[in-house]
Amino acid sequence: MTDEEQLTATEAAVLAFEGRAWPGPGAKERAIREGLGMAPVRYYQLLNALMDDPRALAHAPGTVNRLRRIRDARRARR
Repeated sequence: MTDEEQLTATEAAVLAFEGRAWPGPGAKERAIREGLGMAPVRYYQLLNALMDDPRALAHAPGTVNRLRRIRDARRARR
């Protein structure tokens, strides 16, 4: 991959956070604030954009495909 095809450090960190299991409510949001230094709202905005980014799919296919399945299932229920 060329430099412009690689994820930024922040984008890679968001995908890594999303791939982890969290012990309970609030733990993930607290870790986002402390570990990434961003508000949870910004985190989820970035995560949603990454779900459709081919660079993210190449970087973390399991995580991205899982998120896409969840999103598609939610859309189908509407």
